[in-house]
Amino acid sequence: MFERTILEGARLRLLELHQAEALFDAVDSNRDHLRRWLPWVDGTKSVEDCRAFIRRALDQFAHGHGFHAGIWAGSRYAGTIGHHRIDWANRSVSLGYWLGADFQGRGLMTAACRQFVTHAYAEMRLHRIEIRCAVGNLKSCAIPERLGFTREGTIRQAERLHDRFVDHAVYGLLAGEWRG
Repeated sequence: MFERTILEGARLRLLELHQAEALFDAVDSNRDHLRRWLPWVDGTKSVEDCRAFIRRALDQFAHGHGFHAGIWAGSRYAGTIGHHRIDWANRSVSLGYWLGADFQGRGLMTAACRQFVTHAYAEMRLHRIEIRCAVGNLKSCAIPERLGFTREGTIRQAERLHDRFVDHAVYGLLAGEWRG
């Protein structure tokens, strides 16, 4: 099981099925906030949708392809961070994350990403971590910049976001560059 303290009163916990209701409540109460940058929000309509996501995340974890964790601020579910599928041949992974509006500006996501990066390099022995953010999502882009990632370029029209395509900024960090 993966569980880490990231800040005083805040922890990362491996996603488990019993957290589905808390996850759904966090998504549902932040629907407008999250929908601006995340295309999956409209498809998350029930606790069962969150259970299905957690089942896929647990299957990913069981097969050694990465994991997803809930971000907890006290007893409140604040957001999620997770690996997209680990590429073991190249020892690389991409991170994805989101945070509820009430929890922004506290350093939670930067601390969560710092913990994931440290874990990836120290314990998983990965070589490269990538974070992609919609170019206009300045709060999301600030996180890899704060952590010392290099902005490597822009992928034009990388993602369909509801009725439009958005460009992605690509940030990369190599194991030897991490100063944790």
